[in-house]
Amino acid sequence: MSAILGFNAFHADSAACLVVDGQLVGAVAEERLGDRQKHSPAFPANAIRRLLSDAGLRLRDITHVAMARDPSANRAAKAAYVAKNPFKAAGAVVEHLGRNRRTQSTLEQLAEVCGEDPAQVRFETVGVEHHLAHIASAYYLSPFEELTAGFSYDASGDFASMMAARCEGTRIEVLDKVTLPHSLGFFYTALCQFIGFDEFGEEYKVMGLAPYGEDQYGELMRELVRLDDSHWYRLATDYFGMHEGGESGAVDDTQRIIMGRFFTDRLIKALGTPRRRNDPLTQREKDIARSTQVRFEEAAIHCMTRLQGLVPTSRLAMAGGCALNGVANARIHRETPFKDHYLQAAASDDGICLGAAFWCWHNVLGRSERFHMQHAFWGPEYPDERMRAVAEGSGFKVHACADDGELVEVAANLIADGLVTGWYQGRSEWGPRALGNRSILANPAIPTMKNTINAKIKRRESFRPFAPSVLTEEVPTYFEQTVDSPFMQHVVKIRPEWRERLPAVTHVDGTGRLQTVDKQSNPLYHALISAFQRRTGVGLVLNTSFNENEPIVDTPEQALDCFARTDMDALCLGRYVLTKTQGDA
Repeated sequence: MSAILGFNAFHADSAACLVVDGQLVGAVAEERLGDRQKHSPAFPANAIRRLLSDAGLRLRDITHVAMARDPSANRAAKAAYVAKNPFKAAGAVVEHLGRNRRTQSTLEQLAEVCGEDPAQVRFETVGVEHHLAHIASAYYLSPFEELTAGFSYDASGDFASMMAARCEGTRIEVLDKVTLPHSLGFFYTALCQFIGFDEFGEEYKVMGLAPYGEDQYGELMRELVRLDDSHWYRLATDYFGMHEGGESGAVDDTQRIIMGRFFTDRLIKALGTPRRRNDPLTQREKDIARSTQVRFEEAAIHCMTRLQGLVPTSRLAMAGGCALNGVANARIHRETPFKDHYLQAAASDDGICLGAAFWCWHNVLGRSERFHMQHAFWGPEYPDERMRAVAEGSGFKVHACADDGELVEVAANLIADGLVTGWYQGRSEWGPRALGNRSILANPAIPTMKNTINAKIKRRESFRPFAPSVLTEEVPTYFEQTVDSPFMQHVVKIRPEWRERLPAVTHVDGTGRLQTVDKQSNPLYHALISAFQRRTGVGLVLNTSFNENEPIVDTPEQALDCFARTDMDALCLGRYVLTKTQGDA
């Protein structure tokens, strides 16, 4: 038996996965467990212990530990950067060496973390370069075995910000990469910070704000990100303050990741005073968001054009934090020959543990058997007995459904009647999106529903849209672009005749970030939406993550707590349906 433990750590979105004889058996981000801090950079000790426990394994059973990091990668580029920028790079060098020491120390202490005798542990350690792990996380888990273009882009990892690859069979051939200081991820994050979204991982807010603005700063953006036939992209580096050191993954007293300022005073001279976080959003910020998104999309299309020249195929396997930009993803689908997409559900850095593990399976163990990740439900689940105990002890009105058939009918009626409903079922989702197992659901046809959910539960910015989960077979009915998006990674136009009929999931520009739902990947969720369609004539529901300014709920107790402290109307906790009556709160 081969048992591969994949992990990434010491930067945001630490996570772990377990692959046994080439089959994925579990994957979970550290943020869902333990202290439950968003984007946790902590070593994924809780995730590792949970994966081993659920699989009935001990660390002594692990044959390989695959780390999504290779300190030896891109040494020439690192040396050149240090030589050119000795003072700016000094902190980065210290950080790099410190992370190496922490990684080695943790590997030595892994047995202790798992409560085992180090003398009984005999695993081989494998390191995989950051962006290679990203590409592997998409390609090796895709259904593609013929010629496929592999692509990864984000802020940085192992001193690179982008990688392009030719994938076929079990081989991933790296064709090219972009190293720091040039980075589309840094560009987008710098403007995100300037707009006032200065906490880690808030780039999606820029994408949501962009449709409210005009491309008033296009000329400046073209100066900031330069595109030509000789390069993937180049940044005007004097506008950006990236990679000057600092403790990557360091947190403050509230356990929030410390972010350095990614822009310089030159950007302030060009755009004016940056918005402070709690200041009102003005038209200037909306226009900056729009111009940032436009230039990012132009750069993405430019990269895809170059990639198509290197790997002429319709198939694209893509990951990296920038691959979470659903507007750009849909445009790639529309405007390039890449019509067959597989985007890793955990496209950001949590997903690289998967890539490291499957790289080990195919390239260290030399195995050819492929694994297709058809769904994202690889996290923890809890038994019916525990959910029943939580429901019966809740103090709320509880109805126990006899079977799944009754459950979906009851839930569909609740949602159709306008009740905001928590939906907690099976194993939790892998990646940042709630995809129908840890979701809050609502009727998308009710005009006031978006404001209701924001007021009752989410308490977030009003400009951010909610997503539609749509039956795969009904996508052409509601959307102008037919695309398979099971992991909610494409933002496409809703057909004009449906926009007013689906106001709660239609963004200001007429788009929706759709999730396609099929019978094979999530039969219960598909059945629920089908029941809702029979009741209302609409084959989609509003879907948002089951949380309130926290990581998505993991345990039944956390689901109940979120239900109780917010104004959610109903909760389907497994087959137990909890509802609030007058006076409940």
